[in-house]
Amino acid sequence: MPRGNEQQTKVHYKGTDEDFIVFVESADALKEWKGDKSIPLAQVVGGWKVFITHKHGNQGILDTASHSALENEFGTHKEEDVVKQILEKGDVQESDVKGRQGDTNITKGPSIAH
Repeated sequence: MPRGNEQQTKVHYKGTDEDFIVFVESADALKEWKGDKSIPLAQVVGGWKVFITHKHGNQGILDTASHSALENEFGTHKEEDVVKQILEKGDVQESDVKGRQGDTNITKGPSIAH
């Protein structure tokens, strides 16, 4: 049975110089937080990392955003303030993570010459 089949939700923010991504628990959790700011961000955000995609939109290799990139775009490098801005102004994108299926033991079966 493949593992890893689950929903992945991220918020994409297109900045002036770079694209930023923050992963969230679910689109519903984000929607609830936008309506009620008393909900802790820790229940909404799936990890406290802000990623940068080097102008590749919401795809490509994700690198951790540097302090200078955050400072240039948001005027601060405090992750809590940056995450709030991304969640409020960014676009929510949901996708299914494909399962990882591979050969468990290739010595059992026709792929090995006996």
